[in-house]
Amino acid sequence: MSSNLQSPLQGTVLIVDVEVGDEIAEGQRVALLESMKMEHEVLATMGGEVTRVFIEIGQTVEQSEVLLSYIEKEVESGKEKGVQDIDLNYIRPDLEEVFERHEIGQDHAREHAVRKRHDKGQRTARENISDLTDNSDLLEYGPLVIAPQRKRRSVEDLILNTPADGMVGGLSEVNSELFHESKTQCVVISYDYTVLAGTQGGQNHRKKDRLFEIAKKWKLPVIFFTEGGGGRPGDTDGVQVAGLDCLAFGLWAELSAEVPLIGIASGYCFAGNAAILGCCDVIIATENANIGMGGPAMIEGGGLGTYDPSEIGPSDIQKTNGVVDICVQDELEAVQVAKKYLSYFQGEISDWDAQDQRILRHLVPENRLRSYDIRKVIEVLFDTDSVLELREHFGTGIITSLARVEGKPVGVIANNPSHLGGAIDADAADKAARFMQVCDAYDLPIISLCDTPGFMVGPEAEKTALVRHVSRMFVNARSVSVPTGTIVLRKAYGLGAQAMASGGFKFPMFTISWPTGEFGGMGLEGAVKLGYKKDLEAIDNPEEREEKYQKLVARMYDAGRGLSMADHFEIDDVIDPQNSRQWITTALRAAGQATKRTGKKRPMIDTW
Repeated sequence: MSSNLQSPLQGTVLIVDVEVGDEIAEGQRVALLESMKMEHEVLATMGGEVTRVFIEIGQTVEQSEVLLSYIEKEVESGKEKGVQDIDLNYIRPDLEEVFERHEIGQDHAREHAVRKRHDKGQRTARENISDLTDNSDLLEYGPLVIAPQRKRRSVEDLILNTPADGMVGGLSEVNSELFHESKTQCVVISYDYTVLAGTQGGQNHRKKDRLFEIAKKWKLPVIFFTEGGGGRPGDTDGVQVAGLDCLAFGLWAELSAEVPLIGIASGYCFAGNAAILGCCDVIIATENANIGMGGPAMIEGGGLGTYDPSEIGPSDIQKTNGVVDICVQDELEAVQVAKKYLSYFQGEISDWDAQDQRILRHLVPENRLRSYDIRKVIEVLFDTDSVLELREHFGTGIITSLARVEGKPVGVIANNPSHLGGAIDADAADKAARFMQVCDAYDLPIISLCDTPGFMVGPEAEKTALVRHVSRMFVNARSVSVPTGTIVLRKAYGLGAQAMASGGFKFPMFTISWPTGEFGGMGLEGAVKLGYKKDLEAIDNPEEREEKYQKLVARMYDAGRGLSMADHFEIDDVIDPQNSRQWITTALRAAGQATKRTGKKRPMIDTW
């Protein structure tokens, strides 16, 4: 049977591969056409013997124009007919070049730089990311980028010495072993201190822009290793003067309250790098970290003296002043803590355990004046090994922790009776208020453990702008939409107690008390001294006056006991402490899906 082979497109003939009488196999090239600057092979659609050729080199053909005729018959395909076997192991030169460029930036190709990091007791950017991400898997963005310094250095030099422009970043899974059915994709970024001291170059700013926009659009948490020296003055490419129109800081700030932002600082973290860190929801810093809004050069340039980098913002200072949320020994621990922190915002876990809840009956002393360890209460009340405390060394009058109940993540705010008897000072109030914002932004219910004589008072306390700071607890509590619950462990006095109960005892989903609970509009002793001042002053005998005073205190204590509050329905119940978890879990189930957000709930999370 005779058949025709037609042109698949309009174009010009570059090559004719067959003559009359040739046998062609199916899939064999018979001609090469050029169309729109692209070459197109014309392949035989079936085997046969060529009987006529209608084209010649240089001829323009139309689509569907007949190129040749042939008589159909089976023709064995093979290399001699132009059909080549593919060697799947063959690496073409263009692919080999790509492989080589990618290899240059890897740690094994930069032995000297890696050795310097290890000699300092630190890990490389890629080592930290590998430890953080599941299966050491990172889909990296911009690995072939180099520093924009072509006007002062050769491209070959930049390729060798400025891989990725000092910043490694991309997408990877974190904690997939805990959340098999949940979304665990994250944006992971690390400045690379082995490249130009981890400074912020023009290209790595653009890489940040790209990754930040991806994180925002697809609602991906971001984990950022921020070590580095800030802005880089040595870039030469481009037309900028000061670079103050870069988008990175604005795009990063927009992510606040949109997705969890986790910052990790180890070594020196100054200027722009510190600004990135400061916008994070949580700051994890190693013991050797130095964090500051300006490094030695900026300080000296401002005429403020000469300092060693280690003198600027050491972690011991930054953890006590509230900048650092969690201080760890090294980068290994930092990665583990970052993964644990992130897990609370990834969802529930099914594998959990809890201590014998009867222990709770014995943790608050029967002696109402005796202090106790509130952290022990938190440890027993919530799932075993589920508690992660934030800002432990700052605002120590209040404990803020992330925890779980039956695998469900919650935020915990607790008064610390070991500090000022549990009184809430300015730092403690700031700490609690910001923590509420974090929990609300990402739908974590808030459980409050109340044991406070109220807000701190006195001339010295007022010097700290106490009125403004403690009031943050009220306005933040009334702005959250997540369910809250308050458990009074012992003292619940005055405005401080109301602040621990979302603004008042009827605002939380439940307000309950343990048998040790005691309540009042102000501290009992102060209430007696104020309310019965004239009565007590009228008693001349000091012993009789003290006896009268103690009787009045005891009477007020009896009136303000939990049972009395419950029978007046000022609280919901007085419970056996071992039933606390039941109240929490039942309330959370009742709240159900009502707390789930569909968009950004808060404009941002206060950095302080």
